[in-house]
Amino acid sequence: MRIVLVGAVESTRVAFETLAADGSCTLAAVVTLPDTKSSRHADWVDLHRPASAAGIPVIEAADVNADAVVAAIATCSPDLLFVVGWSQICRPPLLALPSIGPIGYHPAPLPENRGRAVIPWTILQRRTETGATLFWMDDGLDSGDILVQHRFAVSSDETARSLYDKHLHALRAMLADALALTGKDMPRRAQDHRLATYCARRRPDDGHIDWSASADSVWTLIRACGDPYPGAFSFFRGRRLVVWEAELRGPAPYCGLVGQVQALEGGGALVQCGDGGHVLLRTVEVDGSGRRPAAELLRAHERLGIDLVALFTSRGGQR
Repeated sequence: MRIVLVGAVESTRVAFETLAADGSCTLAAVVTLPDTKSSRHADWVDLHRPASAAGIPVIEAADVNADAVVAAIATCSPDLLFVVGWSQICRPPLLALPSIGPIGYHPAPLPENRGRAVIPWTILQRRTETGATLFWMDDGLDSGDILVQHRFAVSSDETARSLYDKHLHALRAMLADALALTGKDMPRRAQDHRLATYCARRRPDDGHIDWSASADSVWTLIRACGDPYPGAFSFFRGRRLVVWEAELRGPAPYCGLVGQVQALEGGGALVQCGDGGHVLLRTVEVDGSGRRPAAELLRAHERLGIDLVALFTSRGGQR
């Protein structure tokens, strides 16, 4: 059983390790991004070294559908093509290469949450359960028949990092299930497209904190945008302040302004939100200068957010 793996992120590394260690298949090649394109993914992983160490050919692809890339994959004569952690839509010429079929991985219980940025959206949706799916790829968006699917709980304080790790664990288990089925009639369970929901792409600026929102909403955004993603952010004295860790706090005995630090507690900074609730900022970073406890940087009564007066003045006032 010859397999070609396509991907460039942490989940691809897990797939690589699982497939390379399995004695029932041959990992014929790894298709991944060149180093110069690594900025496409916040969770990018360099697969060149482990693949080279294992004697597995690497095919670099900025565009996986490019004629030269498709031709290179064709020379590997794959039985299965696994696409795990790749943001481009795979076109029919690529999908037609494997003799058995192409299999994709998606961090959601399809047909729910097709699309992009699924792990942050899962937290923002405040879901209590999610799942992961290996599916037979077609020319639609995450719409192919299901091969294997695992479901698991989402904790009330789940972070992007902890949920990502749950998905990595599920992926290992699902790949083991899929490999155990090779050589047999591998299942194909059609998705109920009437139940399909879709997640939109998220960009780094979508992590901007609106302090006028409820404390729960601010805390949820911080949890959803953290590692391995770029982080939720605000502004401090005109500089970009990324909040990496925070705790939800309810009402507090302070009368202050939205986005204002009301107190310093145990190394953290307590910030008031629009509903009168608070979040305790634990770990922050200013302009990429390194992560620090919030109390080392912030002071009581400091205000976070865009300084509209300074912004207005810098633009020369009203015209």
